Amino acid sequence: MENINLLERFDAYVAANKKIEPKDWMPDAYRKTLIRQISQHAHSEIVGMLPEGNWITRAPSLKRKAILLAKVQDEAGHGLYLYSAAETLGIDRDELIQQLHDGRAKYSSIFNYPTLTWADMGAIGWLVDGAAIMNQVPLCKCSYGPYARAMVRVCKEESFHQRQGYEIMMTLANGTPEQKQMAQDSLNRWWWPALMMFGPADDNSPNSERSMRWKIKLFSNDELRQRMVDMTVPQAEMLGLTIPDPDLKYKEETGHYDFGEIQWEEFYNVIKGNGPCNKQRIATRKKAYDDGAWVREAANAHAEKKAKRKTKAA
Repeated sequence: MENINLLERFDAYVAANKKIEPKDWMPDAYRKTLIRQISQHAHSEIVGMLPEGNWITRAPSLKRKAILLAKVQDEAGHGLYLYSAAETLGIDRDELIQQLHDGRAKYSSIFNYPTLTWADMGAIGWLVDGAAIMNQVPLCKCSYGPYARAMVRVCKEESFHQRQGYEIMMTLANGTPEQKQMAQDSLNRWWWPALMMFGPADDNSPNSERSMRWKIKLFSNDELRQRMVDMTVPQAEMLGLTIPDPDLKYKEETGHYDFGEIQWEEFYNVIKGNGPCNKQRIATRKKAYDDGAWVREAANAHAEKKAKRKTKAA
């Protein structure tokens, strides 16, 4: 009876748009859902550094190199904010990373695709970060306080990333015919994976209903995907590029674009670990973690030594 009353009070508290804080009572399912969502988000930020980091040394100018380097650094910071938010739910960061390494935790499917040309830095910023903003801005108002507060800074920085990517695409689209074709080719390869980023269609997303009731997410996958299409098509037209979807059509009566069927078989295949770069991404992350072991050990030893000195002084 006590748990039932606590759950009723919890539901009413969330329904009143109040924030849940780490020391507040929360249902186990709420805690587990948050850990899964926040850790997946954190993993995506960290793994997402890899496709772009691949181009830092090959950027076409010093200015482009500096901007891309700053962006990759931002993504690392986002991962740290989010791991910290997840830790407030009672799970250790090392456990979160181990879940990623052994395949128990997922990250966004989009980061399992290769970056073949410099134009991909533009397409990722424009489309991938654009999709991220569409998904993450509502999270600034989600029900869990530490997550909502972390997302405020993340979204501000992602907005810069999206503009930076669009500027790259604009430069290429207004360049030589070869540069414009490079931009079009990149759009062709990233369009559909970007739409998949929002997750399965609503009728195949079993956790969405409860997550929305608890305000862990505020809009359904399909709602966000439609917003992405409606926002991006006019931007592509401004660039003089063509969305690779023959079924794309604006409907006056709805005020939205109809678009073609997403190849969900590809999405689930990538999620299962069979994407073009799945194995490469995880292998790189594991190597980086192993190579950094000495830094963590030194930091822990320093912290322990400092704690002992404080104890003796007391």
